[in-house]
Amino acid sequence: MENQHARPAPHPRRSRKHAPPFWQADKPYLHEHNISDARFRLLGYLMAMLGGAINAGGFFAVARYTSHVTGEMSYAADMAYLGEWRLALIAFAGMVFFILGAAHSSWVILWAKRHRFRGGFGFSMWLEAVYLLLFGAVGAIVADWHSGSLPVAAMLLLCFIMGMHNTVMTVLSGGAIRSTHMTGTVTDLGIEISKMLYYHRSDNPKLPHIHTNKPKAKLLAGLLAAFLAGGLIGAWGYHSAGHYFALPVSVVLFVLGSGSVGYDVKLRLKLKLVRRLQQHARGR
Repeated sequence: MENQHARPAPHPRRSRKHAPPFWQADKPYLHEHNISDARFRLLGYLMAMLGGAINAGGFFAVARYTSHVTGEMSYAADMAYLGEWRLALIAFAGMVFFILGAAHSSWVILWAKRHRFRGGFGFSMWLEAVYLLLFGAVGAIVADWHSGSLPVAAMLLLCFIMGMHNTVMTVLSGGAIRSTHMTGTVTDLGIEISKMLYYHRSDNPKLPHIHTNKPKAKLLAGLLAAFLAGGLIGAWGYHSAGHYFALPVSVVLFVLGSGSVGYDVKLRLKLKLVRRLQQHARGR
């Protein structure tokens, strides 16, 4: 006989204390990574800030916003209609190199997973930092030869770098965060704001299938602010240091990637030491 005094099952709304963090609520991204809520937020903010700095500083270097693929495609279409085929091809090539950079970064991450490395994301950041240093070094040398402007090849390299930069956080967050352009960010933020405004209307019922995600909205607003701050820093940095501004940006990327890469290095060194000790013990 069933217990008539058994407690009813708790309502889903009552179990919020045991709900997953906000960055796992909508999508199960990061569920394989040991990263806290605060660290994830900080990483997203820093990557968005770096994206804004590279994008804004790169505009003064190559006279293009290299992360704005939508604008480049519209520009290519406009130039094609006007018969300016060279400009149209350059804009189209920028999009192609952005794709190649994204594919390169994703390949590095997949390669690391295949070889059971946990530092694929950090290693991709390191490669991006190396390419950014190359961009800065070439820019500092070549800019004087071209009256302060860089050739098309440098612009394509920067598009490649921006594709890599956007891919790291996109893969790490399961597509929830884009660190080089804010169109998707402001769209998602607008969706969350609409839910909040709907809930605050007293004449509307609270539909059970609509849930406001305030932590997500705060994250999106923070990403937008970080990208804007990074743009200001990038513009100031380029006008203050020129192409040498790529150096501090690269250093930050190296620091961000050093945690995961360092973990792999320590683990491999530890395994080698254990194997040597085992071989030494067997040789006795």
